[in-house]
Amino acid sequence: MSEYRRAYVPGGHYFFTLVTHHRQPLFANPDHIDRLRTAFRHVKFAHPFVIEAIVILPNHLHALWKLPDGDDDFSTRWRLIKHKFSVGLDVSKNHRGEKAIWQRRFWEHLIRDQTDWTNHMDYIHYNPVKHGYVQRPADWPYSSFEGCVKKGWYEATSTAPNHIEGMNPE
Repeated sequence: MSEYRRAYVPGGHYFFTLVTHHRQPLFANPDHIDRLRTAFRHVKFAHPFVIEAIVILPNHLHALWKLPDGDDDFSTRWRLIKHKFSVGLDVSKNHRGEKAIWQRRFWEHLIRDQTDWTNHMDYIHYNPVKHGYVQRPADWPYSSFEGCVKKGWYEATSTAPNHIEGMNPE
């Protein structure tokens, strides 16, 4: 059995990737996206954190979080988000008796510096373009891109940043 070692840093910035079970296109259903948003709101109320960027694609999501000072517990937050999302969904169960909604684990990366943060921010927002869903990040409705445009971080008409070529943490 593998031992997963995660980097827990209080107040850290983290990049995450979560994938659906067998990459089923669960989030092609807008009701499921609403359910996921509700799960995020519920968990953020009890366990605050900041979502700095997010994109939800049909079979996976990427997020960039900032945890509160003195708090490094992103694992509990993800467990609760997954649980809250799953309650009431009528889906098959795996061999462990768990609902077959999510892959068991998730990818996490501790952000090291501003350049690392910027690269992951770009990766999140340009992911729908990378996968061929849209021509421009602004055309994907399930992303924080629009909010970042309002902050002046991106141009609404941009199609791809130059510095994310070859970056593929999936």
